[in-house]
Amino acid sequence: MRWRGRRQSSNVDDRRGQSVSGGSMGGGGLIRLLPLVLKFLGFKGTAVLVLGVGAYGLLTGNLGNMLQLIGLQQPPAVSQQSAPVQQSASEQELVQFVSVILADTEDTWKALFKQRGAVYKEPKLVLFRDAVNSACGLGKAAMGPFYCPADQQVYIDLGFYDQLKTRYKAPGDFAQAYVIAHEVGHHIQTLLGISKKVHAARSKLSEVEGNKLSVLQELQADCLAGVWANHANNSRQLLETGDIEEGLTAASAIGDDTLQKQAQGRVSPDSFTHGSSAQRVKWFKTGLSTGDMDSCNTFKKH
Repeated sequence: MRWRGRRQSSNVDDRRGQSVSGGSMGGGGLIRLLPLVLKFLGFKGTAVLVLGVGAYGLLTGNLGNMLQLIGLQQPPAVSQQSAPVQQSASEQELVQFVSVILADTEDTWKALFKQRGAVYKEPKLVLFRDAVNSACGLGKAAMGPFYCPADQQVYIDLGFYDQLKTRYKAPGDFAQAYVIAHEVGHHIQTLLGISKKVHAARSKLSEVEGNKLSVLQELQADCLAGVWANHANNSRQLLETGDIEEGLTAASAIGDDTLQKQAQGRVSPDSFTHGSSAQRVKWFKTGLSTGDMDSCNTFKKH
């Protein structure tokens, strides 16, 4: 990607120097929460507790909605300590990269919202290490990047990108950019009132039918990420040869079927919450080819 030397966003909140301890969520702490999260995601028992969070939980997309749906969204009681950020040269460059990509999403969505006579409210992007306090609860790095609708912030532990590259075989700077664009896609859904409607609808449905709505919401975020990529390329020539392939590889690597098979050796379609690899690739390509928000109505035929 041609990202060096471009504008960096002022909306990056670097909390990597903060250590969070003593956190609790719903009165029981994150460890007590995890079995419920895994059950919500379709896992059985506790044998896959670590693997389920570390693998299938990656790129959760909308942790806030998930916690709301299982009734455990409460502000965590935590203690925080701050220290100077120690970082390598490569990590420092990655921070700059994240800031540039966030700025480019700002440029894209400001323009698209303006075309519709609306004003785009920029989200904050929080960098953290290991654990972070959000309005949606205590998030941990093992759960992957997430967006919290309660505070309209994206949360990323940069260590996730190492896992994306090594464990999930999805290397490349555009694959990293896709992660940010997907989470910003959830912010778009919040601004448009889509997330609220999905949450209200899910509360009246069975788990299986609710999961289907969750899949549609996640696929829409993938499509919106593709819309951003279209404008980043056509308006600012941000992409280089091979970048699109990197994004498609990342979308495929984090499909529910792929991650479930890796984590538990089998696929349970009824427990899908993000969509299959093929679905994620399809909708990312839809947004990428059209550059049109209206093409991302994954709910249309549901």
